[in-house]
This record gives sequence, structure tokens and C-alpha cells, in this order.
Amino acid sequence: MKPPSPTQLRDLGEDALIRRLARGLPAGHGVVAGIGDDCAVVRPVGRGKFEFLKTDCVVEGVHFHPSARRADVGWKAMARVVSDFAAMGARPRHALVTLCIPPDRPLEELDGLYVGIRRAALRLGFGVVGGELSRSTGPLVVSVAMTGEARRWVGRDGGRPGDLLFVTGRLGGSGSGRHLKFQPRVEEGFWLAGRTGVRAMMDLSDGLGSDLPRMARAARCGYVVNAGEIPRHRGVTIPQAISEGEDYELLVAMDPERAAPLMRAWLRRFPRLRLTAIGHLARPGGVWLGARGVAPGWDHFARDP
Repeated sequence: MKPPSPTQLRDLGEDALIRRLARGLPAGHGVVAGIGDDCAVVRPVGRGKFEFLKTDCVVEGVHFHPSARRADVGWKAMARVVSDFAAMGARPRHALVTLCIPPDRPLEELDGLYVGIRRAALRLGFGVVGGELSRSTGPLVVSVAMTGEARRWVGRDGGRPGDLLFVTGRLGGSGSGRHLKFQPRVEEGFWLAGRTGVRAMMDLSDGLGSDLPRMARAARCGYVVNAGEIPRHRGVTIPQAISEGEDYELLVAMDPERAAPLMRAWLRRFPRLRLTAIGHLARPGGVWLGARGVAPGWDHFARDP
């Protein structure tokens, strides 16, 4: 009689589970040793290029509801990291994925996660070269470490008083499921980082109400925002657009003298994605014109998840 197929993680064992998860994952370019060795080995990025390193995680009950589709969770875990690279004008290169998961979870749950991880790797252009598996006595956790590369990049601290502030796309409404299916602005960030006049950039992961003050502090500036100009998804209020978080759009500070030609070039290059002026950097202090009692965005330790 044929033995029953394994249905839970404990039925398979760690080595077999790693082989199962590695099946079909792209390794990316320049890999000397990938999944299965003690360390991944990749060739140097090359002369004239900067290397980028980033780690991030998603936690069940904090970053996603326990009922969320696991393919969407896998996508989000990878795309969050890629969004940070996009915010500096870098492209992702190689990723390590660490999973902490209770052993009584069904195998289908992990398979679903890796559907999303594989989709992200193939669509966003990076390789998966290793990681770690651990038993968890609590929630499912997916932690991702990633490398990236760029010849030219933009940080969040280069803004000056008077620089115009722009955001890509529309904000708000992440609770409707957008936080699981967003598209990192990789090509847009890469393009912006190569344009003279773009002085500062970051992604909006915790919400405009938290991330804009961070950009301003890094540049030792303040800001003035015309809240009514903030582009929003249908049905989203101004406070939600400012404070809800998990938009994963780009916040950009531009030299005002170069903003008009940059906008014209943007429309030619990205005609389907909005780039909207919402205000400017100023002397220290924050002003939200047309919005009262603006709450900050997401803070893991300032309130209950």
C-alpha cells in the first residue's frame, strides 16, 4: 500500500521541506553557490556600482490577518523590501528568506507562501539564494534579507527648504487589501534617482504622517503640505490618506527650478502613474493645510497592532 502523502510540516522534516521550497525558485545572476550550502556566494556587483543591503519581516496578526491568502503574504514579504530599494533608486539582486512557523501548520500554507515568493522573484527581478527555517510557538513570521545594486542613488536627507514635495500614485485604503498586492515602484525610483534635481526620496510604508516628518528631520527641514492635494483612492478621507500607512508609493523632494521639465519627462516615461505635488519643504516645523488633528502614521510600539 502506498504511504499517505505528508500534510503537515512535521510529516516532512527540515531537509525535505527545504528541497520542496527551493524547487522552481530563481537564483538570479552571478550566483556561485546558492541554496544548500552553508552560505550563499555571489560575484561582486562590479566597479562603479553601490551594493545595498536590507532586511524586513511580516508577522501574522501584525502585517497580515491570519485568514489572508498565503500567496499574497509571500508577495508582500518580498515586495516590502524591494520597495525600500526602489526608494533609493536601486534594483534588487539576491534574497534570503527566513520562516518561523508552527509545525502543525498544513503544508499547503507554506506552498502558498512560496507561490507568492516565487512570483515576486520572477516579476521584480531578484534571485532567492537561501534562508532559514525554524519552529515557532507563536505566529507565522517571514523575514527577508536582500541585496541590491545601483550606480546612482538618492537618500532621504538631501532635501532643502523650498524643494517641492511629490508622491507617486494614490494614498490610503490599504485596509481594503492593497497592502498585500501593491507594486513596488522599482522602475520609477530608478528613473527618478537618475534625474538631476531629485534631491531626496523614500517610500511611504508607515504613512505620509510618519514618513514625511522623517524625511524632513533627516534634511533638518520642516514642511508645508496642502492636504487637499494629496491624491487618494476612491472613498479614502484625507486623514486616512495621511495616517493609514502601507501605501508603498514614493515620496520625492525636487529642486523647484527643475520640477517642471522633470514632470514633463515623467509624463512621457510613465503616462499611467500620477506624480502629484503636495507641498514643499520649509524651515523646521510641520504644517498640514486643510487638515485638522493629523495623526501620525503607523508605529509598532506606540499602539496595539
